[in-house]
Amino acid sequence: MKFLPIFATLMLAMILPTVAAEKDTRVFEMRTYTAAPGKLDDLHARFRNHVVKLLGKHGIKDLGYWVPINNTENKVIFVLMYPSREARETAWKSFGADPDWVKAKTESEANGKLVEKVDQRFLTATDYSPLAQPSIGKGERVFELRTYTTTPNNLPLLHARFRDHTVGLFAKHGMSNFVYWQLMPDQAGAENTLIYLLAHASQDAAKASFAGFRADPDWVAARKASEEKGGGSLTVPDGVKSLFLKATDYSPTR
Repeated sequence: MKFLPIFATLMLAMILPTVAAEKDTRVFEMRTYTAAPGKLDDLHARFRNHVVKLLGKHGIKDLGYWVPINNTENKVIFVLMYPSREARETAWKSFGADPDWVKAKTESEANGKLVEKVDQRFLTATDYSPLAQPSIGKGERVFELRTYTTTPNNLPLLHARFRDHTVGLFAKHGMSNFVYWQLMPDQAGAENTLIYLLAHASQDAAKASFAGFRADPDWVAARKASEEKGGGSLTVPDGVKSLFLKATDYSPTR
């Protein structure tokens, strides 16, 4: 029976490289465009007819394109994926110099610029995130973009709570875990920000799921234990933001 510990060690040595190889090391870029007044439909047309295809031509993979359900600020939010930041810079330089892009941009802006403001954030997947990849849901679904701002030094505890409890409890209560991100170290707020996407059958379904989740004794216990370790709430006052999104008709994720 003495061979069992050795056998177990050998098996572990065989498994660990496989696990490490599956770690998601991609760089994600979340871009939020604010369309100029009256130009949102033209911006969608440019994405639909030109940009999506040209991004692929230059090796830029897109995860999805969304708009807020209550889109009072004329925004388009989309997420792109790269092997590295260096690959991202090379790809965008190539994209920007493409004659087809220059032509599409020039023609679409004949009556004025389409984009008033661009915000961008660079992220990586957390170690507990599902593998982010484009997907089509059964029927029309809504997405929920949630952003958490933690109290000082408590981001690791928040990650632990999600890793060990929250992600599984979300699934238990009918929510689809789509992707979980952390900001790259050079991004403002990297030390205290968690960003993730959930998918729901509808906004009403999301409300029902969260009601069940918050009343779950396992969640109540997990929250209590984590807050005892963290010296109080893991998030700052008003530090949980939720934005409901719907996918555009040209999004690879819907």
